[in-house]
Amino acid sequence: MSFTDSWRKSSYSGSGDGNACVEVSHRHTHIAVRDSKTPARTPLTFPAGAFGTFIDALKSGQVSRAS
Repeated sequence: MSFTDSWRKSSYSGSGDGNACVEVSHRHTHIAVRDSKTPARTPLTFPAGAFGTFIDALKSGQVSRAS
């Protein structure tokens, strides 16, 4: 599954023009997430319905945020 042509800064990254943000790519069945500082690395991919659950878990502290 290729996500190479459709990356955009996630609205969850907040404001600012720096390169320390999360980028997302949408496909009909999956959503991919990557760190803008390391775009060549393999992104995390989620079935489309699971992405919201992942974000909710991050917000509630159920998933640790990498530093």
